[in-house]
Amino acid sequence: MLQVTAASGSYDVAGTTSRTRLLESRIGLVENLQCLGMAPKRSPEGFSPDFQVCLPYRGLFFWHVGGDDVVGDSNQVLCVSGGESYRLSQPFSDEYAELIITPDPEILHDLAPAPATCLSFHPLFRRRSRRADVGLQFLRARFLQQTARGDCNALAAEELVVGLLRSALETDPGRCVPSQPTRRLIAQSKEFLDANLSNPRRLADVARAVGASPAYLTDVFRRVEGVPLHRYLTQLRLARALVELAHAHDLTALALALGFSSHSHFTAAFRRAFGCTPSCFRSTARLSGSYKRASSGRARLSA
Repeated sequence: MLQVTAASGSYDVAGTTSRTRLLESRIGLVENLQCLGMAPKRSPEGFSPDFQVCLPYRGLFFWHVGGDDVVGDSNQVLCVSGGESYRLSQPFSDEYAELIITPDPEILHDLAPAPATCLSFHPLFRRRSRRADVGLQFLRARFLQQTARGDCNALAAEELVVGLLRSALETDPGRCVPSQPTRRLIAQSKEFLDANLSNPRRLADVARAVGASPAYLTDVFRRVEGVPLHRYLTQLRLARALVELAHAHDLTALALALGFSSHSHFTAAFRRAFGCTPSCFRSTARLSGSYKRASSGRARLSA
């Protein structure tokens, strides 16, 4: 049994788990957590003493905190309030991975000013999560690449972390605040999309799986997440591509495995989102080594 930190604090897991300190400086601590399944499926209760910003980049898990069941997937930013108890669960036995940023309190207050300087009242920490846009996902991939390379200087890494935090903590005042039943419906939809990442699905398939009408699901998902279902699914696939490209020898096979209809469909979507082709990104990622093969334990950078 290993004790690790994920999404919000410490819990016990069985199986293969690694936790790597990628950066430790006055800006804060950045760790890369990778877990090959959780046992039991619902963790014991724990808590994080610190405010954290967590950026899942592989797989899906649920963060049960304060009566909320918050989805952690590669399209989400999780905002953790220090001192709250929580549990974690996984609907699938697959691996999940996330960057965990524990910012210096002064940095966090600068980037996320809150009433009476109390971060617990900041809209994102009250809401607990927000959607990560493709720009944030690309920054996350760049940080993983540069720290995996091992020769990234501390100043550049710190600037990337500040950029990640700034992007992650941008508030969206127009976002709908859903009721508990709506949150459950959205969470079930995300779970279905993640489980069917490689499979072509119709709106009726998603609606049937979550017990809602197609018209209602389309409307409520767009209002809550700010994007339609098909774009959310495409972004999940592209986020997985950012992780898998370093290891991919056949881009057509990867495109089909991710649910794209062809190599050209994948390339067009990737270029539109990230401003470069998958092959160009793969060349850069291979210079950086593998995210999955990063060793655990010691910090990569310190300042």
